[in-house]
Amino acid sequence: MRRGGMTSITGQIRRSVISIAVLLTVPAVIGLVVMMIYSSRTQAMIRRMDAAAEMKPALETTIAENLFSVAAGRSSFEESGVEELIGNTDSTLDELLAETEGSGHLQLTIARRTMDTMEQYVLKVRDGMAAGLPIQEIEGMVDEVRNVGRLVTDMLDAFTTEEIKNASEISTRLRVILIATVAAEVILLLIALLRTGSETRRLTESIHTTIYSLEETVRKIAEGNFGDRARGMNVTELQELSEQINQMADRLEMLIDQVRQKQDNLSKAELRTMQAQINPHFLYNTLDTIVWQAESGKGDEVVQLTRNLSDFFRISLSAGADWIPVTQELKHVSAYLSIQKIRYRDILDYEVETPDGLEEIYMLKLLLQPLVENALYHGIKNKRGGGKITVRVSRLNRIMTFRVTDTGKGMTPEQLREVEAMLKEETPTAQAVPVSGHTGFGLRNVDTRIRLYYKKQTGLIFQSGPEGTEVSFTIPIRSREEIDHDESLSRG
Repeated sequence: MRRGGMTSITGQIRRSVISIAVLLTVPAVIGLVVMMIYSSRTQAMIRRMDAAAEMKPALETTIAENLFSVAAGRSSFEESGVEELIGNTDSTLDELLAETEGSGHLQLTIARRTMDTMEQYVLKVRDGMAAGLPIQEIEGMVDEVRNVGRLVTDMLDAFTTEEIKNASEISTRLRVILIATVAAEVILLLIALLRTGSETRRLTESIHTTIYSLEETVRKIAEGNFGDRARGMNVTELQELSEQINQMADRLEMLIDQVRQKQDNLSKAELRTMQAQINPHFLYNTLDTIVWQAESGKGDEVVQLTRNLSDFFRISLSAGADWIPVTQELKHVSAYLSIQKIRYRDILDYEVETPDGLEEIYMLKLLLQPLVENALYHGIKNKRGGGKITVRVSRLNRIMTFRVTDTGKGMTPEQLREVEAMLKEETPTAQAVPVSGHTGFGLRNVDTRIRLYYKKQTGLIFQSGPEGTEVSFTIPIRSREEIDHDESLSRG
């Protein structure tokens, strides 16, 4: 390892001289860049205003006149070119919307929606001609098209006004920036003259700063921040030391990630073990019901119960898979509720919504049945006259929301806070104790699995009152291909 640091210090002096030159040229470069940016924005505004102006003749006259020609029988609807004009206008508006921000975007949005109204009137004209409506009615529809076209042009005029206003503001900003650039050049020139006198002190401080940076990096690593790395070493003699520290941090981070992954796998294995435990009371009660129905000569009910029980346990097991199609999860909870409906008869009603398009979407299995079981045993059964359990599924973009709602007894504010506090505990749910009248084990299991498998901070969300309880959770939409390779999934 080389001693004497002359090369490093010389290099720092060279960098200092270069930095002075850069210090003087940066404001000029920034000024040029800003001018180019603002010039580009101004040109974009002019182009958008030109595009808006080019659309106006078609909206004000051409579309309506062509429709009048169609109504008069001088041309067919296909020959009129109205659909092409509207399509070009919609395409131009979409392009302008994608480029525009601020109040101008609002004007364009209104114009685009108004174009949808115009298209509806145009379709009415086309359908009216095909149906042989009187010419007076067709002309009335064409007048509506003309009026809507004028509304769109009014919105385009308002958009143009906003663009002119924005262009004026940009011009003002550019003038201010040019003045600030000139002032910065003068100020930085004075700073450059004073910089020479401070170089000796800076060289000394550079060595001190480098050592302090290494100390800070080691301290953060010792505190557990293994992502921190030693960077920006200005002294050659300390470069090798910083590289060794970074390598040590890399190894530590890798080992901790391995430990964390093993812990996650251990938690998942524990949750799978708990999930595999079949509630014997549910099985015994269902078998007793089947026997009772058979003794009563109700063959159809026995067949239905047996099928539902078969579906329930087949989906529960899923050949050991963790992930199943959403449709299978809904079928599983439907089978459970169907069995309980036969047992509890008039005190239980239920509804399971199954929207279309869920066949190719996968989710973690057995998330809904514990929530439904909790709603039945601690909501419906405890209310005089029973109630209804509803399972709903909604999707927005790449997020699905599941809601289990009951019209049962509901929870008091104290019970609700107790359940929420139980879910926030960091200890695993293997030793969880049921909370004053609520299935703490099942709820905690579902909440933990959602947060663990989907890497979410929040699992179950509760809303409860005198009229019942709603438990909901949101999960990202995943296809079969998006499931982690180390997670097992059902083939549906």
